[in-house]
Amino acid sequence: MILDRIKLYIDTKGISIAAFEKSVGMSNASFSKSLKNNGAIGTDKLENILSVYSDISPEWLLTGQGDMLKEEPSLSVSMNPQEGTPYYDVDFLGGFDLQENSQAMVPALNIVANICPRAEMWCNITGHSMEPTISHGDIIALHKCSVEDIQYGEVYAVVLDTFRTVKILRKSSTPGMLKFVPVNKEEFDEQEFSISRILQVYEVVGSIRRFF
Repeated sequence: MILDRIKLYIDTKGISIAAFEKSVGMSNASFSKSLKNNGAIGTDKLENILSVYSDISPEWLLTGQGDMLKEEPSLSVSMNPQEGTPYYDVDFLGGFDLQENSQAMVPALNIVANICPRAEMWCNITGHSMEPTISHGDIIALHKCSVEDIQYGEVYAVVLDTFRTVKILRKSSTPGMLKFVPVNKEEFDEQEFSISRILQVYEVVGSIRRFF
């Protein structure tokens, strides 16, 4: 059953049931109850699970066929600026400033990958607020966009007037505001900030573990 496979996945990953439920928007103990009673799980929750835990193979989750985890992508690095996508060896949260300082900002290398075709650049990410979707020390793929391009519920890297953050963006009930929502809700709270404070927005179109 799908619920049994979900339990196998979170056990393999060392994720607590409570943390899993919070990360995918389930109410407290709902997964445990469904598992115990051989219940079902809604399509919306399955979509959330596959979005938050992007390394799960959808085929395995739904049918039990194949491997639990997706195949590792083909990754390599190149010093040829014409090959791959530029990687900047800086932490987005610590001072990623490509647009304002483009001449001084030189890519360390290019990442050649068969994933994230929309990536325009890669950089580092630190912190634990987006775990397990994005882990501390990962490399994130960014695609520059505008505030008008924001799709609520997706992950964005945002440069505000006093700090930078990577969060899920959601619509606020207050006009002119946006909700900044972490995945790791056990340790981090969602916040709201004025849209007028946003200087630049990047869609996070992928992430990988550091491999070089």
